[in-house]
Formats: sequence, structure tokens, C-alpha cells
Amino acid sequence: MTESPDSPADLQDPAGGTRAASSDGPGPPRTPPHRRHRLRWAALAAAVTVLVATGTGWAFYKKLNGNIRTDNVTQHELARHESERPTEGPQDAQDILLIGSDDRGGDNGEYGEDSGTQRSDTAILLHLAADRRSATAVSIPRDLMVQIPSCTRPDGSSTKAQLAQFNWSFQFGGAACTIRTVEEMTGVRIDHHIVLDFVGFKKMVDAVDGVEVCLTKPVNDHAAHLVLPAGRQTLRGEDALGYVRARKSLGDGSDTERMGRQQGFLGALVKKVQSNGVLLNPARLYPLLDAATGSLTTDKGLASLSGLYELVHSMRGIPADRIQFLTVPRQQYRYDHNRDELVQPDADKLFARLRTDRPVTVQPPESTADGAPTGAGQTTAPDRKATAGTPGDGASDGPGESKPPSPADAGPAFPGTTADHGVCG
Repeated sequence: MTESPDSPADLQDPAGGTRAASSDGPGPPRTPPHRRHRLRWAALAAAVTVLVATGTGWAFYKKLNGNIRTDNVTQHELARHESERPTEGPQDAQDILLIGSDDRGGDNGEYGEDSGTQRSDTAILLHLAADRRSATAVSIPRDLMVQIPSCTRPDGSSTKAQLAQFNWSFQFGGAACTIRTVEEMTGVRIDHHIVLDFVGFKKMVDAVDGVEVCLTKPVNDHAAHLVLPAGRQTLRGEDALGYVRARKSLGDGSDTERMGRQQGFLGALVKKVQSNGVLLNPARLYPLLDAATGSLTTDKGLASLSGLYELVHSMRGIPADRIQFLTVPRQQYRYDHNRDELVQPDADKLFARLRTDRPVTVQPPESTADGAPTGAGQTTAPDRKATAGTPGDGASDGPGESKPPSPADAGPAFPGTTADHGVCG
């Protein structure tokens, strides 16, 4: 039987093939009008979504970028003393001075009376190897007796060059005076500096949902705003700040143990950021960046989101066991046991390796009952060669791997710890 031309059956085309029935005659099938309508709306919705996302991203960028405070005063002061500063180190290696300010002004007023002065509660020299396979953080004791150069006070007057405890340098002339003091002591040129206050530290710990610590006995320290039970626990905000600031209520009450506790806590913080994928998760990264940028004062080179991103991006591939923490070799000051002095020649050996970007080896000492490494820098560095693999030296064996240095280049082993050790071991 012959089908009607109006039948929906396939029609024969002139070439002998078939084509779908259409009221418009021969040609490719057309998209129904209602479907074309839906596609147009889908395309429009996608375009709007992209624009909104782009606008939101730009808004976030502007906010984070605007959070950072640029320290132009320090840059100007360092330029005035350029002829006194050490020469630049090996290409691509970077040395950054991290300063924890104990400023009591503004939001930090709850930690004491603002007397108009401030001192560096914590100072860490962070050395990033040129190959970015290792990072070495060296704590400088606040009570270390050092030569402080003549510095410019905030009111424009000058201090005299003098032998004094290290944290006075920040009080005398802010970050510029501290940087010049570190450079004179170590011979290491500081490429960048970052000043972080109390409130900023708390916000950063909260942004990663706290850091785990282990205590064998309860702590009640009024001065550090710290009341904790014994046992394994996660510290956030105020408790985290109190833990790293506490001195007399934990261990033997020495600044040595406090520095060891700070190093272990920072190692645990780094380890948590890496293991939880914070750097690769925008939803978790934004709160951390907001907390960090909102509490930083830094030099022009780092005072932008892109500058900080480049710094963090270059470090994110460093394994936790190659992020090292130690304290400058020091001992009780011979004229005042409440102060410290460098142990020589061990300190100069450490500074020389940092200046020349040679590997530094640390050997984790036994931990105290409260998780802090014992004698963090108190004893002299053993004058022997390390046999274990050391970060930052040797050719690459593959992604994230490198050959250990030869024993001849490993140098002495210094008391310290690594980020993979953390507070609880």
C-alpha cells in the first residue's frame, strides 16, 4: 500500500536515501521552537553565572588585597643604611624575617596596657632553599644579648649602638631596627619581612579549625589567659595563643621550652594546612587568606595577594619532614643567667649555611611531657656529619623527591624538629 505524502513515515530523497518528514521540505532536521527557547535561556543563565562569579572573585581579590598593610617606613629606613647591609644571597633563595608583635594597641588591648611601645614577642628567620625542596625556620630568643645598631625611633630621634637583649630592637626602631640587628648578627640579608600580631595569629588558627596538642597535666596560667585540661585536645583562638605565649606554667618556665613549643605548634599548623588540602580548596582557603592578610604588615614586595600567593605557591610542594624548626645555638649569658648568648662557633656555622643556601640538618631531641622539644638550641650543635637525607640538596629523583646530600656537605646536626613531628609527635 502506498503511504500518504502527509504521513510521518520516512520519505525518499532524490538520492535514494531517506529524510525525516518536514513541512519545510528537504534539509537537516530543525530544532523545535520550544527547545530553541530553552537553549537560549540556558546560554543566558550561563553567561550571567560567569559574570557573577567573575565579579565575586574580583570583589574577594580586592578585599584580600586591601587587607594587607604595606610597611613603607621600614623600606625607606633600610634604604638609608644600604651600604651597611649584607650582599644578596644565592639566586632564588629567600630569607624572610617573621616578627610576632606584642603590640597592645587596638584589638590587642586585652593582652595588657598599651604603653606606646612594642617588642617582638617572637622572631623567626625563615630560609627558603633556592630549589624549594626545604624550608628552615630559625627562632631567635627574645632575651638573646646582641649588638643593636643605632636606630631611628618613631619620633625621628636616634638610639645609640649598644649591646642589649634582642627584642629591644623592635621597641627602639620597629621592623627596620630588628632587620638590621639580625643582618649584623647573621650576615644573612633579609629579603622580606612580615609582622603578625596576637589577633591575627588567633584568626589564622581558627581558619583551619584549630591545632591539636597533647598535655600530660592541666594548665592554669592567668597571665597567658590559658586554662586547659590534661590530654589530647584541639586548641583554637584564645587557647592557641595562650599555649604559644605561656612561659611559667608549662615545662620549666624557660623561654627555651616556650620556643620549642612554638616550633612544634607551627609545625602542626603547617602539617594540618597541607594534609587537609586547604591550599587547593577555595572554600577553606578564603577564610585563611582573609585572616592572614587582615593581620599582616609587610614590605612592598609581599604587600599584595599576588605576592603572597607566589610565596605560598613556591612552598606548597615542600614535604612536611623537610620543613625544619630550630633555635640559634645559645646558652645562658655569662653575666646574667636571665639572658642568653650565642654559642660559638656553632652559631656562625649555622649562619654560614643559610647565607650560602647549603643544607641544614636538624635532629629532633626528646620531647618534654608537654610536647615541646627539650633544649631547643640550648646545647651546642654536635660537630659530626649527618648521615640521613637532608632537604634542599642533591638532584631530583622525581616529583617531590631529592637525593640526600653527601656526608661531606651535610654539615653538623642542630637540635630541632620538623613539621611532620608536630606537637603530639
